[in-house]
Amino acid sequence: MSALFLFITVFSCLLLGFPVSFTLGGVSMIYGISAFGLDLFNLMPLRIWGSITNFVLVAVPLFVYMGVMLEKSGIAEEMLETMALLFGKIRGGMAISVIVVGAMLAAATGIVGATVVTMGLLSLPTMVKRGYNIPLSCGTICAAGTLGQIIPPSIALVLIASVFNISIGDIYLGSFIPGFILVGLYLLYIIIIAIFKGDQVSAMPDEDLAQFRKENMVRRIILAFLLPMSLIVAVLGSIFAGIASPTESAAVGALGASILALAKGQLTYKKAMAVMYDTTNLTAMVFILLIGAAAFGLVFRGLGGDSYIIEFIERINMSPMMFLLLVNTIIFIAGFFIDYIEITFIILPIVGPIFQHMGLDLLWVGVLIGLNFQTSFLTPPFGFSLFYLQSVAPKGVTIGHIYRGVVPFIIIQIIGLLIVIFYPDTVFLLPKLLAK
Repeated sequence: MSALFLFITVFSCLLLGFPVSFTLGGVSMIYGISAFGLDLFNLMPLRIWGSITNFVLVAVPLFVYMGVMLEKSGIAEEMLETMALLFGKIRGGMAISVIVVGAMLAAATGIVGATVVTMGLLSLPTMVKRGYNIPLSCGTICAAGTLGQIIPPSIALVLIASVFNISIGDIYLGSFIPGFILVGLYLLYIIIIAIFKGDQVSAMPDEDLAQFRKENMVRRIILAFLLPMSLIVAVLGSIFAGIASPTESAAVGALGASILALAKGQLTYKKAMAVMYDTTNLTAMVFILLIGAAAFGLVFRGLGGDSYIIEFIERINMSPMMFLLLVNTIIFIAGFFIDYIEITFIILPIVGPIFQHMGLDLLWVGVLIGLNFQTSFLTPPFGFSLFYLQSVAPKGVTIGHIYRGVVPFIIIQIIGLLIVIFYPDTVFLLPKLLAK
């Protein structure tokens, strides 16, 4: 029962607003010392040292650096503006461009906040001006911005892989098809809206398109897409082809992003310092959480928490599939209140050994959880994408518009999750093909 009280205490403190990393570590230390005395300190330093010296996690700051550098160099802006003009002739073209660019930025950066803010600043005012339905516009931008959670090189997938002790390369391969299934479902939704409610997604005026064509359209398209696509191919291609490990490919991505920024004349001292500051800030947050999670995992298992859960599941005769659905439901509900990083370090260390005990493939489970994590960015009241968009939304766009707009996309994400649950080959196809 001490393990149960530990979990309840940690979750209660988080809901009260206490910092996650210090809550995980502090509460765990209190429970650990009360249960094991000073003997706890014989194990705790080794557990923490083993976690923070994991070579796989070196990929985290490198991928963060790559994403922040691309965002601050203006490459993301050019992609969005060019894509909007390419699809501008058709109804829903601007919404389609937001989703396509969101997928490309996910494959190039994996930084959700930067993607949502960039697209919110550039697209939302234009969509509102063109007569787009405001909730639909907000939902499209928020949903497209969260694609970085599941499309490689996702930071969330790196953390899931480290907790489940599976290959980052495998989880990247496994998440590729499910990620683009989600993109396809988003696009299908916009197309249906364009067919049956065309007044909500108007086309771009002819004069804007004519102006675009006058400004050396071919050159602009090549520059807007060739540079970031070359970086995506270099990073993901080196992983999928087995040329480089995910950590090594992250270094390639960081260097490549710096070279692209230099080629565009955007690599100034001020911007370089801003990129390094943001990278250090985000990386420090992740690793402090990792230390707290290591303490929590050690004490929870020491108190017999995982054994108690396995015994309880066996007693009520719960099947592996039912347990999988239960865990995903818990993660979905938890996403209403806490961030995916917190879920990763609180819930996954508990359920991981149980999935293994039940014989479920952790690669498949990890991709499902990565898909589920997207909802933690979209679900009210604490979805971070909603707050990111609200912070840059033009006058007249309220939080109510944003909340209403994300509901259809949350339903679409649940449909995508169910597709991957009932068709596991969507996860296993690429790893099997490239393993031959």
